[in-house]
Amino acid sequence: MKFIHYLEKISGVSIYGLSSFALFGIFFLVMLFWAIRADKNMIEEISRIPLDSKA
Repeated sequence: MKFIHYLEKISGVSIYGLSSFALFGIFFLVMLFWAIRADKNMIEEISRIPLDSKA
């Protein structure tokens, strides 16, 4: 029996797909908003972190 058949037997299983999609969408929009509003100097400083390592 395939996995999809097990999911069909669970009542209300569709809410998991919708909630995970909504959670991803909210996270994506928050990160997009942060990236647009972030200070460009901070972004430049963060982007140089791997190169400035003194290991």
